[in-house]
Amino acid sequence: MTEAVVKIDKKKTYVLDEAIQLVKDTTTVKFDASVEIHVRSGIDTAKGEQQIRATVALPHGTGKTKKVAAFVNPEKRKEAEEAGADLIGGEEEIAQIKATGKIDFDVAVATPDMMPKLALIARILGPKGLMPNPKTNTVTDKIRETVTALKKGTIAFKNDDTGNVHAMVGKVSFTNQQLKENIEAFMDALRRTKPASTKGIFLRSATLTSSMGPGIHLAV
Repeated sequence: MTEAVVKIDKKKTYVLDEAIQLVKDTTTVKFDASVEIHVRSGIDTAKGEQQIRATVALPHGTGKTKKVAAFVNPEKRKEAEEAGADLIGGEEEIAQIKATGKIDFDVAVATPDMMPKLALIARILGPKGLMPNPKTNTVTDKIRETVTALKKGTIAFKNDDTGNVHAMVGKVSFTNQQLKENIEAFMDALRRTKPASTKGIFLRSATLTSSMGPGIHLAV
């Protein structure tokens, strides 16, 4: 880590191409590290209308296969199966999650008619960011398209309590161009979420890093 940090000028803000190369040069782990971006926004988190929440289809995915759960009515089960959903749930599966508190999926989608039933486990899914939400296109009748997109690399992002937004945008093993296209797609999507009532600079700073690697200041 000491050797990696020396390669970075902490006072410098790097352009994207430089930052991506530095991420690769400073990874310190033996596994294929994730590449993450962390953006500090200028929103007022106390104002509900300024919350950031959206999705983006990364051109090259994240490098991680997501387990997708689809809570659907019987008419939509075949769509979910054909799209590759890892768990297809109804009232029985919801009751099981309520009883055990166990979750074995990374993202959940649901048809609108299933949302009242999912309210039974909202306290379990909500804190983990797994509750389907119309703002992230995970409450929909288009189950086939949604599950397929999620399996291919569509990610959801939102601000945390301090107004920061965090996202995984690939792996160190990706080519520089793949990472660049993924990061550009994410940043474009993030810029489009700017709340109308936000004052001043919307995106104040950004940091690019690999898993357990040093942070690299990125020009935004």
